[in-house]
Amino acid sequence: MSAKFADVAPLGAPLLTRAQDGAVLHLTLNRPQQYNALSHEMLGALREAFSQIGADASIRVVVLGGAGKAFCAGHDLREIRDNPRLEYHQRLFSECAQLMAQLRALPQPVIARVHGIATAAGCQLVASCDLAVASTEARFATSGINIGLFCATPAVALTRNVAQKPAFEMLFTGEFIDAQSARERGLVNRVAPPERLDEEIGRLAASILAKPARIVAAGKELFYRQQQMGVEAAYQLAAQAMACNLQEAATLEGIDAFLNKRRPRWEGTGS
Repeated sequence: MSAKFADVAPLGAPLLTRAQDGAVLHLTLNRPQQYNALSHEMLGALREAFSQIGADASIRVVVLGGAGKAFCAGHDLREIRDNPRLEYHQRLFSECAQLMAQLRALPQPVIARVHGIATAAGCQLVASCDLAVASTEARFATSGINIGLFCATPAVALTRNVAQKPAFEMLFTGEFIDAQSARERGLVNRVAPPERLDEEIGRLAASILAKPARIVAAGKELFYRQQQMGVEAAYQLAAQAMACNLQEAATLEGIDAFLNKRRPRWEGTGS
């Protein structure tokens, strides 16, 4: 699904727009005038949307993008400055942390569709998505340090994507990196010219859709759970997961198809 968004949202437009194309849901941040900054209200809208998406079996893949010229410019600094109380800031960043955890807990893989800039919490959002495809014109930065605000919460997601020294450089210089550098550092999976961005995302989504939904959901849960464990505990969890996986009808069909040199027949199985 090709996506072209206006640089100015009409008065009263929703903070998020949704468009479902088969089993793929395109969810778009819709504050183009503010470069899709994550206001408190936007965080709430995203959390509500993800709660609904997680319970919707018709959605197999989520593509998260931004309207206008940018993916996301991070937190809304004007809103932050207008609300100077510590309690407000604590609540804001707690909500943001919960949103990032919610992304990982979704049964559906989430692909970040990155164009323009992804800065600070916007870069965190990219890092928190399961996959990311960027336009060659996209740029990334954890730029809070430039205004005296260290990107502590973005650092959590960034350091789980990017190796230590490149992550440290991004966090302590606030400098931008381009899409190819982001790919080389592990922040994004694929890079495409702007006119082919949606085509590349479509290919990635189609590859996931070709696999059984139950196995994808279980695999995503396992992927993040084992990351938080020591190696021995992770192998114990993974061994049990594989044993249970082999009891699935879709898995047995996949093995039979491989042994008989044919394509698996998963369509309509609900697996």
